[in-house]
Amino acid sequence: MRLVVCVDRDDDLGRKANVAGPVVGRAEALDAATRLAIADPEDSDTNAVFAAVSLLDELRGAGEDCEVCVLTGSPKVGVLSDRRVADQFDQVLERVRATSAYLVSDGAEDEYLFPILSSRVRIDGVRRVYVRQSASIESTYYTLVRALKDPKLRAKTVLPFALVLLTLGIAAAGGVLLWGVIGLAILLGIYLIFWTFDIDEAIIDSLRSASTDIRQGSAAFGFGLFAVALVGAGFLEGYNAYLAQLSSVPLLRILFFIEAGLIWWIMGALVWELGRAVRRTFTRGRFPRTFAVATVSILGIGILSYGILSLVRYLENALPSTSLPVLVALLGIGLGMILGASGLQQYWKSIARRAPADTLG
Repeated sequence: MRLVVCVDRDDDLGRKANVAGPVVGRAEALDAATRLAIADPEDSDTNAVFAAVSLLDELRGAGEDCEVCVLTGSPKVGVLSDRRVADQFDQVLERVRATSAYLVSDGAEDEYLFPILSSRVRIDGVRRVYVRQSASIESTYYTLVRALKDPKLRAKTVLPFALVLLTLGIAAAGGVLLWGVIGLAILLGIYLIFWTFDIDEAIIDSLRSASTDIRQGSAAFGFGLFAVALVGAGFLEGYNAYLAQLSSVPLLRILFFIEAGLIWWIMGALVWELGRAVRRTFTRGRFPRTFAVATVSILGIGILSYGILSLVRYLENALPSTSLPVLVALLGIGLGMILGASGLQQYWKSIARRAPADTLG
C-alpha cells in the first residue's frame, strides 16, 4: 500500500480548527481541510490537504491501493513538533501497512521532516503546493500586518521586545535602572531557554496529559505524581548533602549535591517511563517495546553521570588513587548501555519496517 502524507508542522489544524492529528482517510482529511478553511481561509495548509486528497484520487484512479493521512506538529516548530510528527506517523503505520509514501508539502518548512518519514518507509516523491495570489495585495504593509497576526511570529518577535520595554520602564519609574537591566538579562535568559528547548510546550503537554489521565482514571497519573515526588526527594537529599559539606570547596559541595540526588532522579525517570508504558498497554493492548530502550538508556545515563562526577572528585584529590579502575569501569558500562539502547531502538525499527513486507509477502 502507498500512503499520501501531508504534514502540518506548526499544527494550524489543531490551533485554528481543533483537529487533532493524525487524520487518516479521505473523508476525514476533507473534513479537516474544510474546517481549517472556514477558520482561516488564507492558511496554505488547507490547499496542501486538498492537494493530498487530489493526489490520492489520482493514484486510486490509476488502480493503486493507497490511503491519505495528515500529520500535525506543534506551534513551537522544532524538536517537539518533529517528535510529534514522528509519533503520529508511527501510529498511522500501525493502522495502515504502507510500504511507500508520497509527501505533499506547502513549503520548505514541512520538507525538513523528509528524513524522519523516509527512515520509516520509502518516499517515492514530494509534491509541493504553490498558492497563487494577486500581485495587487502583496504589498509590504499587507504582508507585515498579516505576518504580525500569526501567533508564532508574535511570540518570536513582539514578545521579547515587549519584555524589554516593560522591564526597563518599570525599573526607570522606580529609580533602579541598573537592577532593571539585571532583571531583564535574567528574564530574557529564562525566555530563551524555554523557547529553545520547548520547555513551555512540554509543561503544557504534561498538564494536558495529566488532566486527561485524571478524567479517564488512568494509572499513569499516579505514576507521574510518584515520579515528581521522587525528583523532589532527590533535590531535598542533595540539599542536605550540600549543607553537610559546608567546610569543603564550592565545587565539591555541588558534586555532593548532584550525587546525593542522582539515584532519586533516576528512580523518578524510571517510574515516569513505567507509567507511560502502562498507559500504552491499556490503550493499545500490548506492552511497548520502547520501555526496554528507555530503561536501558536511563540507567546508562545515570551510571555514566555518576562515573563523571566521581572522576571529577578524583581529579580534585577527593578520592583515593585505587578508585580509578572503578571509575573507568563505570564510564565504560554507562557508555555501553547508552550505545546498547540506541542499537536496540534501531533493531525494533528494522523489525517494524520488515513487518509490512512480510505481511505482503
